[in-house]
Amino acid sequence: MGGWAIAVHGGAGVDPNLPTHTQEEAKILLTRCLNIGISALRSNLPAIDVVELVVKELETDPLFNSGRGSALTTKGTVEMEASIMDGPKRRCGSVSGVTTVKNPISLARFVMEKSPHSYLAFSGAEEFARQQGVETVENDYFITEENVGMLKLAKEGNSILFDYRVPIESCSAGAAATDSPLQMNGLPISIYAPETVGCVAVDSQGRCAAATSTGGLMNKMTCRIGCTPTIGAGTYACDLCGVSCTGEGEAIIRGTLAREVAAVMEYKGLNLQQAVDFVINERLDQGFAGLIAVSKNGEVACRFNTKGTFRGRWLGACATGDQYMLAGIWN
Repeated sequence: MGGWAIAVHGGAGVDPNLPTHTQEEAKILLTRCLNIGISALRSNLPAIDVVELVVKELETDPLFNSGRGSALTTKGTVEMEASIMDGPKRRCGSVSGVTTVKNPISLARFVMEKSPHSYLAFSGAEEFARQQGVETVENDYFITEENVGMLKLAKEGNSILFDYRVPIESCSAGAAATDSPLQMNGLPISIYAPETVGCVAVDSQGRCAAATSTGGLMNKMTCRIGCTPTIGAGTYACDLCGVSCTGEGEAIIRGTLAREVAAVMEYKGLNLQQAVDFVINERLDQGFAGLIAVSKNGEVACRFNTKGTFRGRWLGACATGDQYMLAGIWN
């Protein structure tokens, strides 16, 4: 058994046109969240507590696409998703279509620990939140002025807008709809850069956990469910590893990406980095995604793909008991 380890991500596919000051803000936020997780691990908190704590912090800050600052639906509302999984007994909880819960990741944990189910959605998830006394706010709390502008841009381009952190003046609505060679389920999409957040951790006892949270796609159809709350796709943890994914949700679902990392470790005997490389190379079927992972031995791995004109970069941070890496945007 190795030592503790942790990794945090703020999305794959960060566009190089993202303003420098915004990139720096993201690095500062991820570093702060990483340090929160490190402190918790050094205090011997279980990995499941650590990943919830870190993702909750990310949800509270409007910089990323989770909690406050989430992407808007075609109707201008916020519908959030989250999931959490505890490796030792493969317990899990997921929520979708959440509109008033301040921290969806905490509600997902309540689903895991306080309900007989693994997944609750929409009105049922909201009702359960009220029953459990989870903090709720008005939907307007999650909506930022920036995202209102980006939704308008997406509607003008008749597209699903991924990279809604690029300044409006640097985007062309018409180009967003017509120039991109990228597709989702056969339909064209605009610049690709989701900003889902996630955290994976392994504690000093070798217990792995994973948590992921998102607002989904800008200008998405209402009631759309992506990979984030889908256990085995966007999030997975077991006795071998913990995995959190980000990227093209439909491709991640088709490839059951997070579970595949654990599967090839178990059945092919690959180590963590080999498993992550294999899954990104072989299981995405021309989709675009990235993931972070930790193993029970205290290893950390991350990988993303950048094919064609997709300008992929990885925004994240990681640390182990004996090696520290600052947050960064990695090519």
